[in-house]
Amino acid sequence: MPLIKIRDLHFYRGDRAIFDGVNIDIHRGKITAIMGPSGTGKTTLLRLIGGQLRPDSGTIEVDGQDVHKLSHAGLYELRKRMGMLFQSGALLTDISVFDNVAFPLREHTDLPESMIRDLVLMKLQAVGLRNARDLMPAELSGGMARRVALARAVTLDPMMVMYDEPFTGQDPISMGTIVNLIHRLNDAMGLTSIIVSHDVMETTEIADVIYLLSAGKVIESGSPVQLRRSSSQWVQQFIQGLPDGPVPFHFPGVDFADDLLSSEVSA
Repeated sequence: MPLIKIRDLHFYRGDRAIFDGVNIDIHRGKITAIMGPSGTGKTTLLRLIGGQLRPDSGTIEVDGQDVHKLSHAGLYELRKRMGMLFQSGALLTDISVFDNVAFPLREHTDLPESMIRDLVLMKLQAVGLRNARDLMPAELSGGMARRVALARAVTLDPMMVMYDEPFTGQDPISMGTIVNLIHRLNDAMGLTSIIVSHDVMETTEIADVIYLLSAGKVIESGSPVQLRRSSSQWVQQFIQGLPDGPVPFHFPGVDFADDLLSSEVSA
């Protein structure tokens, strides 16, 4: 059984269909990437999985539980088993690196401070920032902040971690570090990872399975090798970053020549 099973998912914002019959399986222990052009609902999908949003129809099951049929208490317990790395890092700015990572333990457990200290140092050691524990978030670089946020995301040893654009705004060294950390932590902790990203090169380097979304549908899915060999023009346009193709460069509307002629007539 997949850890996450999405079936016939429909979700609308006004009259616009964000998802129109989407089916996705996210398997245990794998790194699954959700990719597609801007505005295709990738981050919205993470919010639906976490129960922050409700679908108009269809089901999302996480570890055999229908997320949107759970009670408030049941959803709260399920969320304890989900880690989340937000696009901005979302560190608490008024407390130290150590206290940011300790926060979930203090909030959700009754562990003594001595044990919390050991666990926090272990998580910071895993992301290479144990000796930065006394720094404040304002003293961190963007890459360091993202690594602290990753340590916090895995503090409670979750069954899965969701990454929302983990590579955005990172320099090449920081990006390489985060790519390596996601892969290493997924294997070492037996995690299931879901990555939402626009970064084709970095994502295909570590993903086991990729789902490509567009216009409310799953256009294609498979391993990075399978997608590179796809005969779909849409897939090739996205993977290769081509400026024009099935997804046009120009916003649809009146032909350019006709537009110019109409302006001359009106003048």
